Amino acid sequence: MRTAEPHPKDRLLATAARLFYAEGIHAVGVERLVSEAAVTRATFYRHYPTKDDLVAAYLAETSRQIRAAVDAARAGKPPREALAETMAVVGDATCGEDFRGCQFLNAAAEYPDPANRVRRVIDDHRQWFFGVLRDQAADLGHPEPDHAARVLVLLRDGALHGGELDDAAKVRTTLRRAVDDFLPA
Repeated sequence: MRTAEPHPKDRLLATAARLFYAEGIHAVGVERLVSEAAVTRATFYRHYPTKDDLVAAYLAETSRQIRAAVDAARAGKPPREALAETMAVVGDATCGEDFRGCQFLNAAAEYPDPANRVRRVIDDHRQWFFGVLRDQAADLGHPEPDHAARVLVLLRDGALHGGELDDAAKVRTTLRRAVDDFLPA
């Protein structure tokens, strides 16, 4: 039995995710995307009226995947362990094959205008992650959950940059230890 070929919209999104992450967003043109996704330009523009629409969809899908991973990692765990597992998702990501840093930080470097649609997707993801961490810090009884979340977001950002530049396993181990040291006993 023959497996169904992915829908052209899904092929475009998967191709964009692979190429944007590996090579950078602005480095990959529409011609390359349609060629590698095996779709026509008309199909591209029917699903994504602009390249920025595709970039926003790529980041939104990345966010959805990360949200699912975080939800699964913390499900049913006591507060301290849930928070540690949330941050472990970040540390584990640094050890992924072909890891090239954070998709959101990489995209933000290419889209400096905070009013751009792509930046709004980035901001939404960061606000969601901050909110998860703030709520978890509050569940732990941290006296300043907003401050705790800001510190943990900085640890996340540093780990995702360091995981690309340094030994990823050491970055993951250091992140886990930093989170353990930071959390109340």
